[in-house]
Amino acid sequence: MENEKKLARMRELVSILREAGKAYYQENREIMGNYEYDRLYDELLTLEKETGITLSKSPTVQVGYELLGELPKETHESPMLSLDKTKEAGALAEWLGDKEGLLSWKLDGLTIVLTYRDGRLFKAVTRGNGEIGEVITNNAKVFANVPLSISYRGELVLRGEAVISYSDFYKINEELGEADAKYKNPRNLCSGSVRQLNNEVTAKRNVRFYGFSLVKAEGEDFENSREKQLLWLREEGFDVVEYKRVRQETVVDAVKEFAGKTEDNDLPSDGLVLTFDDIAYGRSLGRTAKFPRDSIAFKWADEIQATRLSYIEWSASRTGLINPVAVFEPVELEGTTVSRASVHNVSIVESLELGEGDEITVYKANMIIPQIAENLTKSGSVRIPDVCPVCGGPTEIRQENDVKALYCINPECQAKKIKGFSLFVSRDAMNIDGLSEATLEKFVDAGFVREFADLFHLEKHKEQILSMDGFGEKSYENLQASLERAKDTTMARFIYGLGIAGIGAAGARILSKAFDYDFEKFRHGSKEDFEQIEGIGPVIADSIFNYFQSERNNREVDRMFELVTFHDEMPSAATEVLGGKTFVITGKVERFANRKELKELIESLGGKVTGSVTARTDYLINNDAMSGSSKNKKAKELGIPIITEEEFLELTEQE
Repeated sequence: MENEKKLARMRELVSILREAGKAYYQENREIMGNYEYDRLYDELLTLEKETGITLSKSPTVQVGYELLGELPKETHESPMLSLDKTKEAGALAEWLGDKEGLLSWKLDGLTIVLTYRDGRLFKAVTRGNGEIGEVITNNAKVFANVPLSISYRGELVLRGEAVISYSDFYKINEELGEADAKYKNPRNLCSGSVRQLNNEVTAKRNVRFYGFSLVKAEGEDFENSREKQLLWLREEGFDVVEYKRVRQETVVDAVKEFAGKTEDNDLPSDGLVLTFDDIAYGRSLGRTAKFPRDSIAFKWADEIQATRLSYIEWSASRTGLINPVAVFEPVELEGTTVSRASVHNVSIVESLELGEGDEITVYKANMIIPQIAENLTKSGSVRIPDVCPVCGGPTEIRQENDVKALYCINPECQAKKIKGFSLFVSRDAMNIDGLSEATLEKFVDAGFVREFADLFHLEKHKEQILSMDGFGEKSYENLQASLERAKDTTMARFIYGLGIAGIGAAGARILSKAFDYDFEKFRHGSKEDFEQIEGIGPVIADSIFNYFQSERNNREVDRMFELVTFHDEMPSAATEVLGGKTFVITGKVERFANRKELKELIESLGGKVTGSVTARTDYLINNDAMSGSSKNKKAKELGIPIITEEEFLELTEQE
């Protein structure tokens, strides 16, 4: 228990020190003084010596980036077998018999074998084909949570799953731009991230490792219990897969409990694994040619329904990618009516040999995403369109990551325009209410809108718009009011709205700040200028640079500049009344909708808001100055004023 407390504190210190280091070295600002940083650094160093553990990304060690020509191959000491499977919870109870077991998530990522020698990470190898894997040691060193050193000094070998969470997957895909042609799920992204030749890319992907099986730790006595092995691994600094101890009479209820967590589970999982806790008993069972007998996998019993494929709909995106979508006769799946399923790419269309009228079976993958399970007819009559279904322009098939994807290559494609306009008016961009994709399609079809600036001249077409279905005088006036409000915007919203491939809302904010909120400076930046910005790699740098090499794009931006104005985002004497001041906010707020609103006000006045009280904090905002919270105690200890919201507002007036 004491070791777990130390590990929790170590994780906290690594996070605080990394944030401080990034602020100082990459953002040219300080969130704590040298004395405070050194004190926390020394505390972390002491804890590392006491526990013998060094966590991933600890500032006390420096892991260099390395570029390889190829990943070396290595044969596993013992074959990594697959698990036998069942979809019946009752079968798990029968399999377990009178023994106790551990029921855990079957994480859907990439299986990795880690080896430690003399307390240090010595080797990391992928499962590969079960016999031969790829050596990815340098990549494993930059996983988000793999310990680089541990207290145990013998040879330690453990197996686990490298995964990327759903939330990180969506965020990374947004930054990758056309990632929908490359990565369709977290597992594919994780595989691509773990097997990079350049581990700097791996480091940015937030790959996490969860141990599920201890292979070797000579000299340690685990009292014949797998659970004690997992608990010991936790004490050594490893994250282990979430599990529940079960018996024959409790395993079915435990399966239901896990099933109830599926929708909210941020880690991708395709089922559960049941393992005997009794190590010796499990080993005594031996193995078959394919499966070990000490564990069994439980796959969610996908509800599969037969239906008939009506047609393949080819859906164009603003990047030019044309996605195939299967449209079939409606069926009930997992309590909802389903009539469509993404087929993802041309390769899958071909492998399924799809044809209109084919009898197919469909299910919800992991009980969430509609998929085609099988094509029973396999007529193969679907033809890949050689013209775009929207503009009639030519298409081409591109090979990306061993996958064929279809693209429209007409730069004037209407679908690209509609999707582009849809992004431009979205909430995180220009935030124009009343312009749904369907409405935009009507306006584009009618010739009202050919470029962004046309959106702000819809008054020319007032009579025609009022005659359209769904439009009356009131809705038209509301739209005009929304367009007028949108003219006063920010550089970040404007950049995001342009739809430059790879630039999400967060990236647009980073770019705005990096170029001092000067759009012309940003527009004329070089590839090298972009690459030097944290979070902007060479691919996105090329994307930005190439966007502004287009005369058409520049003309469109120039026309918009005649209509919009950016907020004065550069600090000024009038707006920077809290310049140089650092605040921490805690407790309930009363004068603001929430803490975020208060934080935004402080930042708009030139101040900073951090999450923890340090010697560099100027004020702690807390309406309950007598609270016994840790932040209050820390502020009193350091002599930092604790002020209420009222006092804060008075402070801004005095300043």
